[in-house]
Amino acid sequence: MKATVFYGKHNLKLEDIDMPKAKDGEVIVKVMACGICGTDVHIYEGDEGAAATPPGTVLGHEFAGVITEVGENVRDAAVGDRVCVDPNKLCGECYYCKSAIGHFCENMIGIGTTVNGGFEQYCAVPQSQIYKIADTTSFEEAAMTEPVSCCMHGIDLCDIKTDDTVAVIGCGMIGLIMLQLAKIGGAARLIALEPNKEKRELAKKLGADICIDPLSEDAQKVLKENNITRVTKVIECVGRPQTMKQAIDLAGKKSIVMFFGLTAPDETIDIKPFEIFKKEIEIKASYINPYTQQRAIEMIDSKRIDVKSMIYKVASLEELPVILGDRELRGKGKFIINPNA
Repeated sequence: MKATVFYGKHNLKLEDIDMPKAKDGEVIVKVMACGICGTDVHIYEGDEGAAATPPGTVLGHEFAGVITEVGENVRDAAVGDRVCVDPNKLCGECYYCKSAIGHFCENMIGIGTTVNGGFEQYCAVPQSQIYKIADTTSFEEAAMTEPVSCCMHGIDLCDIKTDDTVAVIGCGMIGLIMLQLAKIGGAARLIALEPNKEKRELAKKLGADICIDPLSEDAQKVLKENNITRVTKVIECVGRPQTMKQAIDLAGKKSIVMFFGLTAPDETIDIKPFEIFKKEIEIKASYINPYTQQRAIEMIDSKRIDVKSMIYKVASLEELPVILGDRELRGKGKFIINPNA
């Protein structure tokens, strides 16, 4: 079967590898859609994502497909089931798992990061990691379940209230998901900061009240013109030092700043502790998707959240190295790979 295998920085090869066989407690999923994530880009660039990726691993952790084989002792799953995958398998035995913070599991298996994932035609998946999807949900939409589940954890930590003014910095896929979740959570006003015109227009369509181009507009001036005294929640979805500093500047008094965007491991930012003290800013971060996958697929199945609008193109495995290596191309929107196209 075809697979794209990661061997190191900028070294991704399309190869023929052996078909996986379902072991005890596993199913084989024919991958119909696998999203390209910012984590995949970091790994391709030689950085670490949520965990170190061994050379020889097939990347791809946002995927959905059809079960084609069922191993022994698998219950409530059958050949032909349409499923999406939670890529983070917890051990259930370490200190963190037993402390109900299993997303810090010391023995976590990351499908698509530490073991083979969805950038291949067929993938072996533990039964515990599959979630059935509705017939009305496309595989491309279902592949978005993992990023939605990660965003749900971040939104939970933001503690959105009905009087909140929420600013989202960066309206790529993650920012647009955050925007919708903040709206669903009851935020009174939503502000989107995004330099790309098309993405600002999509943010407006998905619920933003005010859209700001941070390259040509003074955000503070725009807020003042719209009678906004205080931004209570700022969600940074870019993962760059300059936008993280911008998030702190934008935050009002008694506010929460969520650093959601993933930076390179060695990135640093200069901050003024006095500013954080004076405004009593609470800085938070969000790590993967603890126990939110089921909630995410229910949101997608019910069409409460729109993940289809942000998909730019469905591409082939052959195109994957080009997409990962071209930042300008990725900036056009969300790419989904169909390994069986």
